[in-house]
Amino acid sequence: MVDASSQGSDADPRKAVVLLSGGLDSATTLAMAIDAGYECHSLAVDYGQRHRAELDAAARISQALNAMSHRVVQVDLRSIGGSALTADIDVPTEQTEGIPVTYVPARNTLMLSLALGLAETLAAESIFIGVNAVDYSGYPDCRPQFIAAFEDLTRLATKAGVEGHPFHIQSPLIHLTKAEIIQAGSALGLDYGQTISCYQADDSGRACGRCDSCRIRRAGFKEAGLPDPTRYYDEPVG
Repeated sequence: MVDASSQGSDADPRKAVVLLSGGLDSATTLAMAIDAGYECHSLAVDYGQRHRAELDAAARISQALNAMSHRVVQVDLRSIGGSALTADIDVPTEQTEGIPVTYVPARNTLMLSLALGLAETLAAESIFIGVNAVDYSGYPDCRPQFIAAFEDLTRLATKAGVEGHPFHIQSPLIHLTKAEIIQAGSALGLDYGQTISCYQADDSGRACGRCDSCRIRRAGFKEAGLPDPTRYYDEPVG
């Protein structure tokens, strides 16, 4: 779970940058970091994804959870393409083999790099990211090996790291199932109705109910024994 070993006292909380997409996993990560006593600064990335509804959700969630600040950084990955989320490629509505076309090349590397820059500016010691290696779509940048490698990079690539103030990349959800993530967030009072996980949500934030992310999310609520608060514009599958 959250590594609280390096926290300060109540009078001197440690700072953290939390990557916040507006989805279920990142919202749970922010709630857990705040519950652990971190002064959290949320960061969303407008990378040219299919819809802006998740960015609106990230802002709402950050405010609802009383993060110290919320920023949106713009990086247009549509100029690179290579993903159904950043190019004119259909989002699959059936499970596929291998790494799916919804994988965005270098997305988590880019997002962690931006979070690292903000963390160094704010003198924050931790960066939180809601990657998950259990109930996920097969993305290579959601694996523990990637997180460990990026933490090693922070020691070499930053002024703070070179001067003996290393950063910690915290991924408290990485070994949890989707049901366990939902149960953890629910225990913290998180309103999952405010989150958007769908790859092709409409402008009002309603989910398709058919993409890989929707199927994983819906199955998670079912396994957790909790009602699914997601708003759908189509009949959900499963």
